[in-house]
Amino acid sequence: MARPIWSGVITFGLVTVPVQLFAAIKDHTIHFHQLERGTNDRVRNRRVNERTGKRVDLDDVVKGYDLGDGEHIVVEPEELDEIAPGRSQVIEVNGFVELEEVEPAFFDRTYYMAPRSKEYERVYGLLSTALAETGKAGVATFVMHGREYLVALRARDDVLELHTLHWADEVRDPQAELPRLPEGEAAGGKELKSAKQLIEAMAVEWRPGDYEDSYEKKVRHLVEAKRDGAEVIREEEPPEATNVVDLEEALRRSVDQAGPRRRRTNQRGGGGGASQNGGGSRASRNGGRKGSGDDTRARLSELSKRDLYERATERDVQGRSRMNRRQLIKALSGDRGRSERSAS
Repeated sequence: MARPIWSGVITFGLVTVPVQLFAAIKDHTIHFHQLERGTNDRVRNRRVNERTGKRVDLDDVVKGYDLGDGEHIVVEPEELDEIAPGRSQVIEVNGFVELEEVEPAFFDRTYYMAPRSKEYERVYGLLSTALAETGKAGVATFVMHGREYLVALRARDDVLELHTLHWADEVRDPQAELPRLPEGEAAGGKELKSAKQLIEAMAVEWRPGDYEDSYEKKVRHLVEAKRDGAEVIREEEPPEATNVVDLEEALRRSVDQAGPRRRRTNQRGGGGGASQNGGGSRASRNGGRKGSGDDTRARLSELSKRDLYERATERDVQGRSRMNRRQLIKALSGDRGRSERSAS
């Protein structure tokens, strides 16, 4: 059972929700000890006085702000707590935004939130349902472990999630920071058309369980091979960059290869029954993407998320409260196709 790392309240308007915060992510990285080369002796880091070389206990360590020339302003932990009274227990929502409007670069870490006790489950569920059905995320700030965070609060699968966000001045401007970006007009003509075809041909459902940390797996194999005295297989060198002259040919061949690979992916994900009973409809959706299906998606793409959700409610689309805008469009397109086939 996970242990809470923070306890406090969410406030929006005059409503208060007592909650606890839990880590949503667990680390599966292999961790190594530091050893002195040629021995089996551990190497440890210690807090040492730079001038005397003597060890310093953690209780005797304070924070110091460097003024230059060896001068510091000393700040005690209690002084940091005193300048934010009460704020370390409050997540005050000051507005709601479309989650899709928050650029990915702003997201940092994800946490789960739970009601602090059974008596608060109703108000917790109310906030969760309201966020899910409006497609909004609450924007707030709060203090945890001596640091203030900008956060986005959203609902997913009846659970409130809290995403810590980077502050605006922490996110670098790519136009100012990157050494080079394409100049002039983007590529067009046949190359752009082929690139779009490749993207469509490689489109898949988002199933995070289909992916794994291959590097972590290779590290484990390396450790096991060295333990058993087996040969360690080196990884292949990365492929060379695509020659600009051969770009169109590379795109065309990629499109040709993507078709069979995508069919295999869909078969693995859909199971035997789905491939037999729905094979024809899947082929029409994934292959051509033409005709009325294309028109339907185009019309739905012009609607707001709230309008899409209302249509999904009218058609009783299952799981609609947890869908983002793209998923709603896809569900409504598929629902319409099934209805038309049933009617015929």
